[in-house]
Amino acid sequence: MKTIDELLGEGVEGKRVFVRADLNVPLEGTTITDDGRIRAVVPTVKALAEAGARVVVASHLGRPKGAPDPAFSLAPAAARLGELLGAEVAFATDTVGESARATVAGLADGGVAVIENLRFNAGETSKDDAERAAFADQLAALADLYVGDGFGAVHRKHASVYDLPGKLPHAAGYLIATEVGVLKKLTEDVRRPYAVVLGGAKVSDKLGVIDHLLEKADRILVGGGMAYTFLKAQGHEVGISLLQEDQIPAVLDYLKRAEEKGVEFVLPVDVLVSPSFPDLKTKAPSNPTTVAADAIPADQEGLDIGPETRKLYASKLADAATVFWNGPMGVFEHPDYAEGTRAVAQALVDSPAFTVVGGGDSAAAVRILGFDENAFGHISTGGGASLEYLEGKKLPGLVALEK
Repeated sequence: MKTIDELLGEGVEGKRVFVRADLNVPLEGTTITDDGRIRAVVPTVKALAEAGARVVVASHLGRPKGAPDPAFSLAPAAARLGELLGAEVAFATDTVGESARATVAGLADGGVAVIENLRFNAGETSKDDAERAAFADQLAALADLYVGDGFGAVHRKHASVYDLPGKLPHAAGYLIATEVGVLKKLTEDVRRPYAVVLGGAKVSDKLGVIDHLLEKADRILVGGGMAYTFLKAQGHEVGISLLQEDQIPAVLDYLKRAEEKGVEFVLPVDVLVSPSFPDLKTKAPSNPTTVAADAIPADQEGLDIGPETRKLYASKLADAATVFWNGPMGVFEHPDYAEGTRAVAQALVDSPAFTVVGGGDSAAAVRILGFDENAFGHISTGGGASLEYLEGKKLPGLVALEK
């Protein structure tokens, strides 16, 4: 995979460089609530601009239906990128139309522009190869070179991720190079003991990665909504907790295989329960109670791991040399149910291990709960991409950059 440093070495002054970034940030109205993904692409954009390139930054945001939707405009992200760069960033109000062409044409050497949400054009996400390629041709007309740096999108076979690199000389940006380097430490040259913490809502989202990690990890800790399917598989009452009953056979198979392979599978020993889901807008107190994991009342819902589980999980992470964490331990957005996720994050901070936070809600939780990002070995910008890489899948965006 060609690197951006090689590209810079060949000279980019005066050339239009298309940077496929991941500016898919959470918004409340037009306010960005977490700018981590924007900050992650700054080193690549800054290096290109300082070398005299005319930088065209592109990204998706949310899931618009292939047509313009003001709720998903990249205008707030473009403004934030300008603040982080300390320079004016031009903004095109379309993707490949008159505004995009004029904005790019107006760039001076070292200038930066952001074009509107790529998913406002149906060709970006089309499953029809010809439609996708046609949109990629239009994007290619805006640039001379391509730099892939949107790690959060590399698992998508989309026009700007997969098709466009084949139409321009291309290289990987700093973020993608870093992310791939970290993932190799989790798959190829692993320091042991290797502990994996998996949370989040659905066990079905993690089946592939559990399957693959049974061959790699020494210890797997499970929390979040997915834990209740494991507890149910062991014959325990889980009340009205999140449950994927159809996944119980797969879960039983994983527990059996883990035992056969000597992989330690660690499940909650106590949980916080409530008769109803908490109000995440008002954050009103919900008065949870703590019960043993095998004694959840039939009319209660498990919403976080309990205090004994927090201690147990911290002890299981204390001696690890490598830790990968993906998925919160509970409904961390509400203060009553944030302590399980906080305990796991703190255990990673306290550990001398190489620690990786696998993007998505885990990365958001780290920031929302006020942890210093530099206290972790790496915080990924792509939860889905990280998981698919750990499953052993070929990611379309990486395949395209390797050609």
